[in-house]
Amino acid sequence: MLARDHYLQWLIDVKDNEFIKVITGVRRSGKSVILQLYQDYLLAQSVLPQNILFYNFEHPANFRFTDAGVLFDHIQQQTQGLNGKIYFIFDEIQEVNDWQKLVNGLRVAFDADIYITGSNANLLSGELATYLAGRYLELHVYPLSFKEFVDYKQLNHNSASPDLLFDEYLKWGGFPVLPSVQNDAVKKEILNGIYSSIVLKDVAARGNIREINLLERVIAYLLDVIGSSVSIKKIADTINSSGIKTNPTSIDKYIQLLKESFIFYEANRYDIRGKVRLKMQAKYYVVDSGIRNNTLGQIGSIGSQLENIIFIELKRRGYEVFVGKWDAEEIDFVCFKGEQKKYIQVAYQLPENNDREQRNLLHINDNYQKIILTLNRMNVGSIDGIPVLYAIDWLLGDD
Repeated sequence: MLARDHYLQWLIDVKDNEFIKVITGVRRSGKSVILQLYQDYLLAQSVLPQNILFYNFEHPANFRFTDAGVLFDHIQQQTQGLNGKIYFIFDEIQEVNDWQKLVNGLRVAFDADIYITGSNANLLSGELATYLAGRYLELHVYPLSFKEFVDYKQLNHNSASPDLLFDEYLKWGGFPVLPSVQNDAVKKEILNGIYSSIVLKDVAARGNIREINLLERVIAYLLDVIGSSVSIKKIADTINSSGIKTNPTSIDKYIQLLKESFIFYEANRYDIRGKVRLKMQAKYYVVDSGIRNNTLGQIGSIGSQLENIIFIELKRRGYEVFVGKWDAEEIDFVCFKGEQKKYIQVAYQLPENNDREQRNLLHINDNYQKIILTLNRMNVGSIDGIPVLYAIDWLLGDD
């Protein structure tokens, strides 16, 4: 089992403070395993087993607790006579009706440290925001990074070079269940299952969508145009032209649900000269390349796949990421984190006798970091003072 130290350390750092810890992320990204690792940490710190109440609400043993009142009655029975802090760990809490009231009540009724997970962004909206405003911290979990993927392989005595492992990672993605599977047919079935559970449980069921075929057309369209600007109207027009009737309002709803299920992330445009955020012609990136390749049945453009992997890695490292606009030029990514700001261009390889990758960056006359990431080792170095880095080295390094 890979420790996933970054996430585990976050939980350790916030242990025993007054805030509720909310762990979000796409289904099957490893949230449950991280909680199990944290439970092991608590036990190693001499927390008594009976003081840790761990409920996974997708486990059949806990199906009876879909009502918050029934769950609270069980909690009262389990905590009778206990002393000291109680650690409540609730996995996929959205399966419980009125869970927001329950979590807030437990915070008041017990000397408690509370951890909850969920697979959609609504976990942090609506009643939770009302009950817990200013009282929770969020940890967002992604599938394995490339560095985690390599660490797992090395932990299991795989001596393949990072370059070869990147080919595997690009094709199959980083859902934690996959690296240990050797059979390609089994990998496809696993990805099919992950995709279906996200689409049917986290998108269609929650959004009361009956036109699953239309939803899947929208997903396929977004997967096919990774790295390209998208307009809601164009998606609607394209789907209408295929004989399926829809409208921009429906498409907008579907995309919102896809974002809330964490299968897609939106990168809006940022006007670098005017320093303003623009709500037009966004780009959408999928949480994991394996989902894209398996759903479309092909790998497609390596350049757009690399761009997708870099985008998700930037999000994983805590950046707010935009597509940059400088007059008529485009910068792949403008990244913000606290006081930090950086500009990144991504290219499969730098084109010969063409300066477009560095030209866009050279137009920007501030002193923030500017880099170009490429999959061609022969391009590594510096062009007009701009560092050109090997993308695989960057993915394996620290920020």
